[in-house]
Amino acid sequence: MIEIDKSLSVGKRELLTYFRERTAESLEEIRRTYGSREFKKQATAVNRAIIKTSQSLGKTLLQKATREKWNNNDILRCLLMVTHASNVVKIESRNDVWPYEYMAFSRRIGELWEPFCKLCFDYPSRELTLFVPPLFSEVKQKFTDEIEDYIDILTITEEQKKELKRYYSKVWSFVASGEVKLELDLHFEQDGERFIVDFKSGFGSNEKGNTNRLLLVATIYKNLEENYRCCLFVRAAEDRNNNYFQRLKNSSIWEAYCGSETYAKIKEYSGFDAEDWIQQNIDWASDFRSDTMKFFADNDLEQYLRW
Repeated sequence: MIEIDKSLSVGKRELLTYFRERTAESLEEIRRTYGSREFKKQATAVNRAIIKTSQSLGKTLLQKATREKWNNNDILRCLLMVTHASNVVKIESRNDVWPYEYMAFSRRIGELWEPFCKLCFDYPSRELTLFVPPLFSEVKQKFTDEIEDYIDILTITEEQKKELKRYYSKVWSFVASGEVKLELDLHFEQDGERFIVDFKSGFGSNEKGNTNRLLLVATIYKNLEENYRCCLFVRAAEDRNNNYFQRLKNSSIWEAYCGSETYAKIKEYSGFDAEDWIQQNIDWASDFRSDTMKFFADNDLEQYLRW
């Protein structure tokens, strides 16, 4: 039994023990359900079990926080610790049933880092408002209506107006064969400005397609009437010299940051110093079980644990 109160913000050891014991119970049932060769199914099942435990803890914590009127900083610090402990056990358990190779491990770290950072905006110390991003179909229709209204007032023949509209429609077909997803990782409004944020753990060797997509999405946002600012937050400090990162940074439509720059921006907008929290509370080498950490060291995976 774990006590749900503000002391969770410094209760890493208790939380790790709790998650490990819960996960051990789940693994017994999972291994009875799936054979030893069904390691992918085991990995999926144990991850779901840990998520369920984490969500249950979070729900109980938020209920108590509401009842006792905790401030956002107290809530955030507790949730960050719960999240970190669950992340440690997620990684350990996945490695137990299906040992990591570098591509899967790199991807997994990114999947865990993004929601960790987003918690700072869910419970900010500075005033901000989350908003729902527009649909591409709505934006496309808005632009179409504007250009068609403009074409309609031109002093040209009706046939010429129809031809211009036809060419304009053809241009849209070049922009995207399907729908462009305008939803990124985070959308918030602060001090009269709207921010869209894309979190990225790091850039791989083949990011051309994703880079082009981000340039297209930011260009669309920049052409809307609202005052949108497009921010790219990258975890890996070494990516400041990456060609794709530099292309986005130099594009004039993306405000791109990496490493400590990213955390400085998270602090500026949310009011919470996530980098300091990480330095004070995350020590992967001692947080993981010794056998798990040895596996990462032996397989040169430690580089991905620099948050």
